[in-house]
Amino acid sequence: MRWHAEYAWLGDGVAADVLIEADGERITSISSGVPAPPDAPRLRGLTLPGLANAHSHAFHRALRGRVQMDRGTFWTWRDTMYKVADRLDPDSYRELATAVYAEMALAGISCVGEFHYLHHKPGGASYDEPNAMGEALIAAADAAGIRITLLDACYLTGGMGQPLAGPQLRFGDGTAGDWARRVDTLYEHNDKDARPHARVGAAIHSVRAVPREQIRAVASWAKDRRAPLHVHLSEQPAENEACLDAYGMTPTKLLAECGALGALTTAVHATHLTPEDVGLLGATTTGVCMCPTTERDLADGIGPARDLHHAGSPVNLGSDQHAVIDLFEEARAVELDERLRTRVRGHWTAPELLAAATWNGHYALGWPEAGRLEPGAYADLTTIALDSPRTAGAGPDLAAETAVFAATAADVRHVVVSGRQIVEDGRHLLVREVPALLQDTIAAVTQEEPQP
Repeated sequence: MRWHAEYAWLGDGVAADVLIEADGERITSISSGVPAPPDAPRLRGLTLPGLANAHSHAFHRALRGRVQMDRGTFWTWRDTMYKVADRLDPDSYRELATAVYAEMALAGISCVGEFHYLHHKPGGASYDEPNAMGEALIAAADAAGIRITLLDACYLTGGMGQPLAGPQLRFGDGTAGDWARRVDTLYEHNDKDARPHARVGAAIHSVRAVPREQIRAVASWAKDRRAPLHVHLSEQPAENEACLDAYGMTPTKLLAECGALGALTTAVHATHLTPEDVGLLGATTTGVCMCPTTERDLADGIGPARDLHHAGSPVNLGSDQHAVIDLFEEARAVELDERLRTRVRGHWTAPELLAAATWNGHYALGWPEAGRLEPGAYADLTTIALDSPRTAGAGPDLAAETAVFAATAADVRHVVVSGRQIVEDGRHLLVREVPALLQDTIAAVTQEEPQP
């Protein structure tokens, strides 16, 4: 297999007339300045490595538009989210997630990190297959043609010292040991021929939802298996205050004390940090996932992304609650939000932000072989138009800057994942009529009649 890219971002710059050759899932050679062979599909525009969405809650897609109706707070938003969570079962979740992952593919995303905590039936009883909900997500990613890291979340308490209640009951396994025994049956399938598109990692929902002694157990599970470990960190000031009251330390320091930080850990949000927190995350090379469209939609605040980067934390990106699914918007928001915070321009370069959207995210999800256009990497290609109303006029020498600061998901024209084309000329080749599927599956879980 081979493709001829009009322009391609090769990590250290944009090259013209790039021939990309692959054998099966992997790139075998890349050559620039090569005339287009007659038998190679032509990728007009700028070709990037596939994008990695490092933080997703697929069912939150059903909230788009609904949670923007009233002012509310993070906590009223959460109540609405719980109502949707309570209506899902394995079949409806698979259908909804297939539509959501297809939307991601249309936005140039080749791999998603699904932070998964809808484990059991409403009320907390297990399904006959204890991992039925997780398996539904893995099947959905396969149907949409993208790879997935299922980040199975331990979620044990409804707040510090508070039991799970109501819709939260389906999130819990009782103890970290019970969580580990359930997840082990998922993890055993890692790297099996039956599902090469999927890997399994761990998640600590938050220090609110996992007590200190249980945090240690989850961190040990991930460390023993060298699996990715993700955790919501300091998303709200109230979380910091509760942690200080309960443990006399910040959430970051608590995670450090419990052995939960490190190069295979990703802290999601990391919005409200002390300088000491920033130093702890950087010194342990803990990754940080910024989700700016969610953080601003929920009025969470602006995290210290550049300070974390300087301290040693690789930054990646996620669309989280899917207020929009557009990693170009997430990437530029990291820079533009920092400009608003500091009233100074030029904190991040376009190549740094493209790296956050590609290789950094894949590494955080346990796919270090992806996210780069180079021999040996997965043959994941995302091509954006350079002649749309948003991108026309800048010229190929500014293609990287155009991608980050002007392009949107609507400019994605072609997507190849593991050598297989799944989007062509803006059309999903595996999931037909993605908008209609989104409409129907969201109506099913929000108890609304689909529109004609």
